[in-house]
Amino acid sequence: MIRAPIPPTFDAFRDAARALLARGALPEDVLWEDVAVEGQGVLFGAGSAAPAAPDDAPRPRVPAAFMRLATAVACHRDAARFSLLYRALFRLTHGEPYLLEVAADPDVARLRALEQAVQRDVHKMHAFVRFRRVEDEGGGERYVAWYRPDHRIVRLGAPFFERRFPSMAWSILTPDESAHWDGAELRYGPGLPRDAAPREDELEDLFRTYYRAIYNPARVNLRAMRAEMPAKHWSTLPELSVMSELVRDAASRVDAMQASRSGAASASEAYVPGSRALPVLREAAASCQACALCERATQTVFGEGPAGAPLMLVGEQPGDEEDLCGRPFVGPAGRVLDEALAGAGLSRGGIYVTNAVKHFKWEPRGERRLHARPLGPEIQACRAWLQAEVEAVRPRVIVCLGATAARSFLGGRFSVTQSRGQVFKTPWAESWMATYHPAALLRMPDEAARAAARAHFQADLAMAARLLADEEQRSR
Repeated sequence: MIRAPIPPTFDAFRDAARALLARGALPEDVLWEDVAVEGQGVLFGAGSAAPAAPDDAPRPRVPAAFMRLATAVACHRDAARFSLLYRALFRLTHGEPYLLEVAADPDVARLRALEQAVQRDVHKMHAFVRFRRVEDEGGGERYVAWYRPDHRIVRLGAPFFERRFPSMAWSILTPDESAHWDGAELRYGPGLPRDAAPREDELEDLFRTYYRAIYNPARVNLRAMRAEMPAKHWSTLPELSVMSELVRDAASRVDAMQASRSGAASASEAYVPGSRALPVLREAAASCQACALCERATQTVFGEGPAGAPLMLVGEQPGDEEDLCGRPFVGPAGRVLDEALAGAGLSRGGIYVTNAVKHFKWEPRGERRLHARPLGPEIQACRAWLQAEVEAVRPRVIVCLGATAARSFLGGRFSVTQSRGQVFKTPWAESWMATYHPAALLRMPDEAARAAARAHFQADLAMAARLLADEEQRSR
């Protein structure tokens, strides 16, 4: 057995591997050993120096792809990495020159996995290093960061910071090794403990302000955040000190963002009168031609209910029966709605009921007119009418029936499945929520699913009733 004790670097592996190949050493006869590193010197055990190649030994010809692979894999902490690399190198130089192209080969697959882990660790270093400003004895300034990577990647990751901050003197300290840039030369030194770096400086508040400004509350995904930002990095990331605040306020910030986006022009604005009297709005809507849906619909189906109604229900669009009679929710879906309202202790007579889209969109199926979902531009074209209804009624609670109705307020994507029954404070009403459209209950695949959905639907309407009751109680 040939012992090959080397420091955990690519250069050390390269030199030792060349010597072993020159001696014809078989991979199974080589015992690779990591040796301890103190400062920048290597502590070898007595008589255990790494093998050296003869001066006249020819250098093996290997693909450049292997050199790139080995450079990354050598940084991994897997104790078997050098054995894997030498076995692959031996095969490449002994009859398998295209080995790296065989992705299914066990050695190649394992090496690729190690390479990917190292590359991911380098990416995290680039993302999570945070510098703190310190002053040296001469009054100059330096920026110091402490970071704990999974693998020995300082020499792979540090050149990125050299390119990014060429005029700034900085140091990155890790337990294994440290990198130092003085504006002219990148040097490496021994690893240092966490206490060697400052804990906080005046830049922290500036960075937290910046993070608050760029944070997108509409993309909160705590599971992905925890997966991408391991707990071991939390103490060095100043933005995490405001993360709980940002997550807590995400819903209200989304509402504000969507409210500002909702200012986009709606084609129906040209038809909406200045008055916010419901009869005036209803009469004006009858002649609306803001989108092509008016060409096939029988008539405009405007909302109905008392001005000042505390609760507004917003559906998607009229159905076949609604299109013919000119009133919202009078067909099968309307009957489901009436039953659920009664079960929740609500009377339809005191509710304002409308749709996000005022014309029936349909496709012919023989003699039948089949409902077709309105598209985003059609929803946006009709949005000015919905906004006028909200301003006229001024409801305290708005319940959107289905995703299309919710998107007419929020824009973009909205999932009723994920957000059903959640109550939000919005610019349109003190309480805003979404639930199923009653027509969706009729399309459930079986009776059990219909029963469960009806129960959820009625519970959401009951929640709206409780919100109204609670607000009335507070106002007394």
